[in-house]
Amino acid sequence: MTNLEPVVWLIVFVISVTAHEAAHAWAAYLGGDQTAYLGGQVTLNPLPHMRREPFGMVLIPVITVLLRGFPIGWASTPFDPKWEARYPRRAAWMALAGPATNFGIAAASLLFLRAGLWLGFFFVPEISVHGTLDYTRLVAGDVDWIDGMGRFTSMLLMLNTMLCLLNLIPFPPLDGASAITLLLPEQAGLRMRQALRQPALALVGLVAVWYGFGMVLWPVLRAVARLVHA
Repeated sequence: MTNLEPVVWLIVFVISVTAHEAAHAWAAYLGGDQTAYLGGQVTLNPLPHMRREPFGMVLIPVITVLLRGFPIGWASTPFDPKWEARYPRRAAWMALAGPATNFGIAAASLLFLRAGLWLGFFFVPEISVHGTLDYTRLVAGDVDWIDGMGRFTSMLLMLNTMLCLLNLIPFPPLDGASAITLLLPEQAGLRMRQALRQPALALVGLVAVWYGFGMVLWPVLRAVARLVHA
C-alpha cells in the first residue's frame, strides 16, 4: 500500500457514499417526502451527510483504512415513516435509488477504463497479465498522473460495485429490504417490510451478510476486472 492509497480510498469512499445518500434524498423528494430535503441531504456536498453520520462517514472509515487498508463505514438519509406507510412503492423506489446510483458510477468507471485501454491511454499492468489481480490498479499508465487516474478509477469501480451488491441484499438496514417490495403487491410489500424490520430478523440478516457476502462479492469483482481487460 502506497503512502497516498489510504487518502485515495477515503476520497473514493466519501464520493461514493455521498452520491448514494443524495440519490435516496432526491428520490424521496420527488416522491413527496421533504424530510431529507429540509435536512440538507439533497446534495452532492458531503458535509451535510458527514454531519448526520460523523462516526459512519468520518471516524470509522479513517480508522479502518489505517488498520485494514480499506474504509468501512455507513451513512443514512432521513425520511418520514408516515410517508413510507402511505406510499410504500415510492419508498421502495427511494431505497433503490442508492444502489442504482452506485451501479451507474461503477458502469461509468468501467467504460472509462475500457476506453482508456482501447485508446492506448492506459495499459494492463504486468502483474495482471500473469493472472494476479490488483483490484486497486486494474490499469496503469506511463506517466504518474495517468497512472494515478487509472488507480483512482479502479478503486471507484470496485467500491461502487461492492456498495451496489451489498445494498441490494434484502435484509434491514440494507436498501434491498425496502426495494424488494417492488416485486410484490403494494399491501403485501408493506407487510413484508414491516416483518423484515423485526430486530431479531435484522440481526440474523446482518450476521448472514457479514459471513456470506464475500462468497458473492469476490466472483463478481473478478468478473468486473475481466470486463475491464477483455
